[in-house]
Amino acid sequence: MRPLLIVASTALALTVPAVAFADHHGGGHAAHKEQEAIAAAVAAPTRTPANLARDKYRHPAETLAFFGVKPGDTVVELWPGGGWYTEILAPLAKAGGGTLYAAAPWERGLNRIKEWQGANADLYGGIQLAEFPNAGTNPKVPDASADVVLTFRNVHNWRFGGADNTANAFKQIFAMLKPGGTLGVVEHRLNESDDAAKEEKSGYMKESSIIAFAEAAGFKLAGRSEINANPKDTKDYEKGVWTLPPALREGETDRAKYVAIGESDRMTLKFVKPAS
Repeated sequence: MRPLLIVASTALALTVPAVAFADHHGGGHAAHKEQEAIAAAVAAPTRTPANLARDKYRHPAETLAFFGVKPGDTVVELWPGGGWYTEILAPLAKAGGGTLYAAAPWERGLNRIKEWQGANADLYGGIQLAEFPNAGTNPKVPDASADVVLTFRNVHNWRFGGADNTANAFKQIFAMLKPGGTLGVVEHRLNESDDAAKEEKSGYMKESSIIAFAEAAGFKLAGRSEINANPKDTKDYEKGVWTLPPALREGETDRAKYVAIGESDRMTLKFVKPAS
């Protein structure tokens, strides 16, 4: 695998991240099958229309391909919230015989997933529930069990709880991954020139900060992608990242302006747990 993979376009076709598949796994046929599986999961008829409308901002097929997610993997989704990515990861795991964990604060962070399990057990019933960060009393993702851990726009929430809590989160992620496993991070991106104090309230994080937390836990940076970049995001809003869609916390004030900007500028970082 190349030590650093850089993808430079915000409008990449799925064929570009396929290079990441080919480099990591070898064999064009296998890579093509993995792409097809991801595309099928993104196109799953069980996805809600509101979530589908956000694909143009979140680029799920390209993002999962960049992280090297495979249908048969054991995947951990951290803090799934409303389940935007769960709607994709669940059919991907089901079709490929993989395992999907949803890991979040116990139990409030898992309520949506539990509701879905009750309503559609065939699709969501196999999702394993775990506490994250784990305090030692509730189920956790077993150590060295995961092929891939994914977190989408969550690191800032950990950071709001303090640097020590953020460091502990990355330490627990490192423990749950198999040697050679992947951590995929998508996060609202603060400019490196901005005051780091903004990380404590704006919802944005510096790439350098996340890399530092990950490396302190033992991870190695394996790649960056601009798949989820948005150069129109000025990142200078009084109400932070939530000024932009989908939150639009300013209500009708300058609504057209913020809708025209679109969702936030996001970093997409791939880390690996060293194999030895």
